[in-house]
Amino acid sequence: MRGHARPTLRFGRAWHPNRLPGITKVYLAVSQQAEDFARALVAGGAVPSTEPEDALHIALAVVNGIEYLVTWNFKHIANAAMRSKIHGVCIAEGFDPCTICTPEELLEPESDV
Repeated sequence: MRGHARPTLRFGRAWHPNRLPGITKVYLAVSQQAEDFARALVAGGAVPSTEPEDALHIALAVVNGIEYLVTWNFKHIANAAMRSKIHGVCIAEGFDPCTICTPEELLEPESDV
């Protein structure tokens, strides 16, 4: 996203390592490949052009082979309509899509036993 300040990717206030055991924080460098794919997500209508940081967030996960992208962003990322569009652009651009989910969706159900 040339011309834009590169976003600092960090976990929101809701992040707590004990809430999602087995999840590791990952810091990724913004590569040209990620920037190009972020532009493809916007061009393909998977992310609004007003949200380049969201496109880059998705692109970083996808181009680096991250299995799960965990987010609270329901508006532009973690909703059924956007997930479908993101998946389609990933496939069209030759990438394996990551699984987009909320922290709650990633948690294993508690046993009733």
